[in-house]
Amino acid sequence: MKVLAFNGSPRRGGNTEVLLSAVIEGMEAAGSEVELVRLADLTISPCLNCGGCDKTGICVVKDDMIPLYEKMDSVQRIVFASPIYFYGVTAQAKAFIDRTQAAWSRKYILKKKGEWSERPDKIGFFVSVAATKGEKVFDGAVLTVRYFYDAVGFSYGGALLFKEIDGRGEMARNVEKIQEAKAFGRRIVS
Repeated sequence: MKVLAFNGSPRRGGNTEVLLSAVIEGMEAAGSEVELVRLADLTISPCLNCGGCDKTGICVVKDDMIPLYEKMDSVQRIVFASPIYFYGVTAQAKAFIDRTQAAWSRKYILKKKGEWSERPDKIGFFVSVAATKGEKVFDGAVLTVRYFYDAVGFSYGGALLFKEIDGRGEMARNVEKIQEAKAFGRRIVS
């Protein structure tokens, strides 16, 4: 099974990357082929809300986002990872999600013309860490990610969310959570 993993964290080697790497390790151990995309390494402009994609389902902004549409169309699973910044996903992650407006247009506008169809085998997951222990710390991000998956034609399969993970290297030192992440990765592709 092909899987696309998006890392929305701007920090290299940070807790989100460590957690996502463990999830990927679990998926690969279960026999999946995983491609990792680090969003902070790409140039993804914000959505212009120009309406261009309403007519064609294709975004008019030509940047590093364009090949990601095809990649998302070609996989059965997506794992989206982002740390929590002010109860939401990072700016890099949000710019990417906003640009999936073109996929939303394809799904909801072009579907009526028979140019898009449901694929129930496509499932997306969310992986996140938060420094605080707030009761609703993940609520905003989960809603954003759920609607992202709806826009790109994936059903939401669930999340792996860890609170109170803040200091550099803290995730890597938490053997129990790393094992949980590997098991989560195996479940994603089974």
